[in-house]
Amino acid sequence: DSDCPDFHTYLSRCNSIRVDGGTWVAYERPNYAGNMYVLTHGEYPDYHHWMGLNDRLGSCKYIQIPSGGRGHIQVFEKGDFGGQMFEATEDCPSIMEEWHMREVHACRVLEGVWVFYEHPNYRGRQYVLPKGEYRKPVEWGAASPAVQSFRSISE
Repeated sequence: DSDCPDFHTYLSRCNSIRVDGGTWVAYERPNYAGNMYVLTHGEYPDYHHWMGLNDRLGSCKYIQIPSGGRGHIQVFEKGDFGGQMFEATEDCPSIMEEWHMREVHACRVLEGVWVFYEHPNYRGRQYVLPKGEYRKPVEWGAASPAVQSFRSISE
């Protein structure tokens, strides 16, 4: 369980991954940049299984998951915690079906670590959000407020 900021010195393509323990985030580019992919215990025989866009990975980081307790998140329809606020302690496969929301412009992670997904049913680009406040999408690494599903990460 050690972070690796640059795979490129010994790995140019990744055909499969096995996670023996913990939760990891693999990044498309070195220095924790580009698309991110959350990896939990198990085997990933090819990049489709970790929802990758291709077989290129450049870095990875271990994610410390708080033990016990439930995840708790607040999502907002406008930046800087404006507009309507919705709270969740459970995974949400579709914010459109759950709250009739099309985008998330801000959020507060009150407990746990959460993953935002660009599309419903936990598909598309992923963004990892540890406990903290995020006033706008760029603060969680997104270029746009396109969030259609989210879930809590647990060990």
